[in-house]
Amino acid sequence: MAGLGGGFSAGEHDGGTAAGADGGAARWAAGRSELGLYAISVAAELVGTGQQNLRLYERKGLLTPERTDGGTRRYSEANLVTLRRIGVLLDEGLNLAGVKLVLELEAANRGLAEDNRGLTEDNRELRADNRGLRKDLKRARGSSQPD
Repeated sequence: MAGLGGGFSAGEHDGGTAAGADGGAARWAAGRSELGLYAISVAAELVGTGQQNLRLYERKGLLTPERTDGGTRRYSEANLVTLRRIGVLLDEGLNLAGVKLVLELEAANRGLAEDNRGLTEDNRELRADNRGLRKDLKRARGSSQPD
């Protein structure tokens, strides 16, 4: 399965979408990365593996390409990233069951990291609100003190 790694080392892929400086362009690119653009033959060639491997990965639940109305598989850029990650994991000696677990854990980790970023921001806002309320309380107590 050598060659499927596509230049990624084990620590380089987190499965996320690259963020751009322009939010609109980043959203467009993120949406575009999910579009099924490549036929199975092209996807297999781009990641350096056989079409049968791609069908096997789909049967094992490692990825789900889009389908045309006629049932033809269409692989997206995000699918290609996943396929390259599968290659890295296979090259490291994992079997397909292990690869599936790693992909699921990485996806869960990305979700938790996103949740953590949201909670960190919420916490920052609550601390700022708390500081403002403390100042208001201090002013209110100061103005209610008898002269």
